[in-house]
Amino acid sequence: MQVGKRIRELRKKRDMTLEELSQKSGVALATLSRMENGKMTGTLASHNRICKALGTSLGELYKEVEDSSKTVESVPKTGRAEPLVHTHKVRYELLVTKTLNKKIMPLIIKVSSGGETRKEENEPGVEKFVYIISGSLEAVIGDRSYTLKRGDSLYFDASLPHVFKNRTKIKAAAICIISPPTLR
Repeated sequence: MQVGKRIRELRKKRDMTLEELSQKSGVALATLSRMENGKMTGTLASHNRICKALGTSLGELYKEVEDSSKTVESVPKTGRAEPLVHTHKVRYELLVTKTLNKKIMPLIIKVSSGGETRKEENEPGVEKFVYIISGSLEAVIGDRSYTLKRGDSLYFDASLPHVFKNRTKIKAAAICIISPPTLR
């Protein structure tokens, strides 16, 4: 069982609404909803406030929480989240669900002819790996440029400013793995 499911279980056991729990714990209603729906886990501080509002202990909250480090997830193509449109010529497709609960974030980047990603510069400690599955991309990392063709790969420190450009006439696609997952 995940923390959010356990919070919901304990809240319902006490006939408490999400709004009541929010008011008693001081944790935002939207945050509680995301936690209960498995979209985020919350912090130890928020868990502590929730436990106080529910009249229970952290031990009771965590009692049935399973170790999620040994999970297996199979995601059929039809089960993926809707593609994220980065620009009108760039799309990102997440290859797994609940990416922020994982140690890596695998995705496919599709760049149409003449398209380019926005310039990114992640916080220190974020790394990216890119593998070209079709077409060709120019990767500009810091002040260096790399031409990547089908079958080529690139690994880099994502705290360096970077952008991917498709200077060819055909659509390019690449698998990108980000570790740890990030929203930027």
